[in-house]
Amino acid sequence: MDPSVDTWDLSSPLISLWINRFYIYLGFAVSISLWICLQIVIKMQDRSLQEKYVPRAPQDLMTNGYVSLQEKDIFVSGVKIFYGSQTGTAKGFATVLAEAVMSLDLPVAIINLKEYDPDDHLIEEVTSKNVCVFLVATYTDGRPTESAEWFCKWLEEASIDFRFGKSYLKGMRYAVFGLGNSAYASHFNKEEEPFESSSEEEFGGEDRQSLNSIVDVEDLGKIMDHVKKEKREKEQQEEKSGLFRNMGRNEDGERRAMITPALREALTKQGYQLIGSHSGVKLCRWTKSMLRGRGGCYKHTFYGIESHRCMETTPSLACANKCVFCWRHHTNPVGTEWRWKVDQPEMILKEAVENHQNMIKQFKGVPGVKAERFEEGMTVKHCALSLVGEPIMYPEINRFLKLLHQCKISSFLVTNAQFPAEIRNLKPVTQLYVSVDASTKESLKKIDRPLFKDFWQRFLDSLKALAAKQQRTVYRLTLVKAWNVDELQAYAQLVFLGNPDFIEVKGVTYCGESSASNLTMAHVPWHEEVVQFVRELVDLIPDYEIACEHEHSNCLLIAHKKFKIGGEWWTWIDYNRFQELIQEYEDSGGSKTFSAKDYMARTPHWALFGANERGFDPKDTRHQRKNKSKAISGC
Repeated sequence: MDPSVDTWDLSSPLISLWINRFYIYLGFAVSISLWICLQIVIKMQDRSLQEKYVPRAPQDLMTNGYVSLQEKDIFVSGVKIFYGSQTGTAKGFATVLAEAVMSLDLPVAIINLKEYDPDDHLIEEVTSKNVCVFLVATYTDGRPTESAEWFCKWLEEASIDFRFGKSYLKGMRYAVFGLGNSAYASHFNKEEEPFESSSEEEFGGEDRQSLNSIVDVEDLGKIMDHVKKEKREKEQQEEKSGLFRNMGRNEDGERRAMITPALREALTKQGYQLIGSHSGVKLCRWTKSMLRGRGGCYKHTFYGIESHRCMETTPSLACANKCVFCWRHHTNPVGTEWRWKVDQPEMILKEAVENHQNMIKQFKGVPGVKAERFEEGMTVKHCALSLVGEPIMYPEINRFLKLLHQCKISSFLVTNAQFPAEIRNLKPVTQLYVSVDASTKESLKKIDRPLFKDFWQRFLDSLKALAAKQQRTVYRLTLVKAWNVDELQAYAQLVFLGNPDFIEVKGVTYCGESSASNLTMAHVPWHEEVVQFVRELVDLIPDYEIACEHEHSNCLLIAHKKFKIGGEWWTWIDYNRFQELIQEYEDSGGSKTFSAKDYMARTPHWALFGANERGFDPKDTRHQRKNKSKAISGC
């Protein structure tokens, strides 16, 4: 026997453990296996509960872009679609989305945010099994629409209110779909941010991930596109919401046409004769009026234009503003720079004159049309570049003006004071207008709704550029009651800045109801109110006096005293003399310049302020509409 064995004490605990070590190892292995199995079972139960109460990922519900009807019955009790709309586009999208949801046999409700009280009802959406979809449009300067203003304000305040807490809306299932105009680059879809930022503050990373798996906003767009099958309807919806994304280049690298098929259809219905890819011409109602001997527009009274020989056109239907009183109801495109095809000015002028003449021809034989004026109307003598949009945006505007003058056609160009460089580079025109729709930054933003972020500086620079022009210049003030009629001192400062030759002050024209503007007849000042405003303004600008009046258009003319010679006003234009001067300017290569006083003409007595005719040419016969004792609107 090994003597070493005798030294071991077999009763020792260590010896027992060593001898039974296999059973001990086996016990540990079994315990660990049981623990792992238990954890797997627990996780499977948690996953089962999650699938029971939380929607599956959108990709499980989509097959090749279409909703799988077999997978729809698990996770939501219904869908609530909230919309904030200004022009009705968001409401239209809500209706389309609701139809798609109903096709899944899910209950759906469409709710106007204007009629929804978040303080009382929003918390209910947290505990419900509804999915809340918010279709939110971005309005002027990145602010919410009027119908969604209160909801957005409540959301912003609640997010920083300690009484609500960070987890107040935790568990709410929602999606946000933004609507906006891509031309407003600095605040495109800006109103989507309060919804997203609030959710990030209220939910942790895991919560956000699970919520994002409920409804994908892009999938909502696919559903809507699937329901809206016709391409034409889709284009119309995009243009109504201002999503002019097709202003770049097409697949071949060529610039796109400004006039889309849907825009062409809308403008044609309004009486436009469209030219090429970005121009148009339209017959002014004053042209029709003067053909019948019923009087001309205020330009006839103020400057001697023959309204029946005046062509109203534009080489650019696009504009950089969305003015509340736009008489075209914002059917024209918007943009801050030229991104479209460029048609040649020769073609534009040729087709503009031909289309204008064709519209005049339609009045042959119409009762009341004077034969001699009909013949005169076939020859265009004046061109009002004020139809719609911003003519000065057209890259070939100087060539177009030169062609007008070569054809012995006077030029009256209107700009919205957002392109100062173009004003400085502009060649001489018969008369250059700048629209001064407000005198403060706040009111200009409210009335003109400009696209440029630096719109106020551009506005001031445009007025300074106007002051450097030697030919006739005009400020055009449009008075909107309760909006810009109390800014007299500020208007006076702007007059000193641009030093215009003339100031036209006109009451805003109400052009009917428009979803793009909340302008009503209540904003139209009476002629007496316009007169009072002009009197008060003239008291603040000593170098100017009231010269003319056109009551029919609710318009007055303030003129610089340099046009009052020997006690008589000379506001009219010697058009033949202007054509001689502009020809000399062109022949000299621009070295022989001329000033506004070189082609002025004496103003007839009937056109003067205070005359019994109130600006109506006595050669014509005033026509009163039936049941209309007084007309207060103009063109």
